[in-house]
Amino acid sequence: MVRQDIERIGVVGAGTMGSGIAQVAATTGYDVVMRDIESEYVEGGFDAIADSLERLDGKDALPDDPETIRERIAGTTDLADLADCDLVVEAAVENMDIKRDIFRDLETHCDADVMLATNTSTLSITSIAAPLEHPERVVGLHFMNPVPIMEGVEIVVGEKTTAAVTDLAHEVAEALGKTTWESDDKPGFVTNRILMPWLNEGIRIYDEGVATKEDIDAGMELGTNVPMGPLKLADHIGLDVCLHASETMYEELGDRYKPAYLLKRKVEAGDLGKKTGRGFYEYD
Repeated sequence: MVRQDIERIGVVGAGTMGSGIAQVAATTGYDVVMRDIESEYVEGGFDAIADSLERLDGKDALPDDPETIRERIAGTTDLADLADCDLVVEAAVENMDIKRDIFRDLETHCDADVMLATNTSTLSITSIAAPLEHPERVVGLHFMNPVPIMEGVEIVVGEKTTAAVTDLAHEVAEALGKTTWESDDKPGFVTNRILMPWLNEGIRIYDEGVATKEDIDAGMELGTNVPMGPLKLADHIGLDVCLHASETMYEELGDRYKPAYLLKRKVEAGDLGKKTGRGFYEYD
């Protein structure tokens, strides 16, 4: 039976998603251990958390002062330091081999009743969990970016994931102030299965000269009531992230998920969107 009493949450990865998950967990009162492979990555995660907390504090959007929240998070480069956690969320790079290695190591450090979650946006939960002795405790907890702002979390159920683990995943996400929906373990799940063709088609019609980027985004925002058009949203997600997700689903699902040529070109040029200052738009 999976452990129900969650007090300490482990997060593997201190990048954009990992630091965001750690921040949200600490903001809602949990003790957190955030781990990455290098101390500089851990410090980078803490810097991102400090910046985000400062912005939210300026909007009176925090239940506690930033320092109190920050003190709930411990940083480490040793995966063994997550052994005392009641739940672990992996938020490392979207690479199956790396994720499988992380979960193998987690299984050696964490008790058998600890739920192990992955933040993957496209990779199979079943495949990630397959090498483990207890694959039934692995579930997808797909947070949206930016984690402190976005309300939704996608719960993804692997072939071996038990109902108790699935229920706990919903409960934990809701305890973090999120609203959940559930998906079977199919390529792209719900969100990216629909989102990536939409983004790629927006990029294609821009590349074909159908309309300016501003008019494409305005047309979708004003015509379909989405908060952000496809080119603007791709910049915010990260063009490299969009490309990787599209390529993964293209391999699994065929031509309708083929990445747009201009998306590939932008990534090859290093123009990855907001995080690099230039994508389809320019940013300070």
